[in-house]
Amino acid sequence: MVADADSKAMPKSFAPVFDEQARILVLGSMPGVRSLQAQRYYAHPRNAFWPIMGALLDFDPASDYDARLNQLMRHRIALWDVIARCRRPGSLDQRIDPASIVANDFGWILDRCPSLTRVVFNGRAAEQAWFRHVDPTLPASWRDLERVLMPSTSPAHASLTIEQKRSTWASAVPFDA
Repeated sequence: MVADADSKAMPKSFAPVFDEQARILVLGSMPGVRSLQAQRYYAHPRNAFWPIMGALLDFDPASDYDARLNQLMRHRIALWDVIARCRRPGSLDQRIDPASIVANDFGWILDRCPSLTRVVFNGRAAEQAWFRHVDPTLPASWRDLERVLMPSTSPAHASLTIEQKRSTWASAVPFDA
């Protein structure tokens, strides 16, 4: 019973944004405090995700949230997080308690998106969580997905400017899928 009560106290990630035509799955680690409060992906005003996607996909990153999600799906991009629940004081990925991580059910989304060819990790924490908690559970047929690590769009990842991040995302990820 204690484990059930403890798991309910952990913040829960969001549902995936996708349609069955998705070819690229962009994965974060776990939503930060601002995103959890707003119940929206990448809600922190200094997170570079929406400005980068807007520049790469030619839409206004300040547009309505649903319109931004629709732009991703129009370009056959799905969006989710690797971690479904975890304990983490604050928003920094380094503060995630590794023992508390519960991964999302990727078999579920992979079955619904048969056109997926690439998984893009929005930062090293997402990539590490994938390889520790998801990859070992996938059927062999899904282990052939191309995996690409991108610099985190988080404001905590300040070693690169937004322009450098955008350039890296643009050079490594063909968004014309």
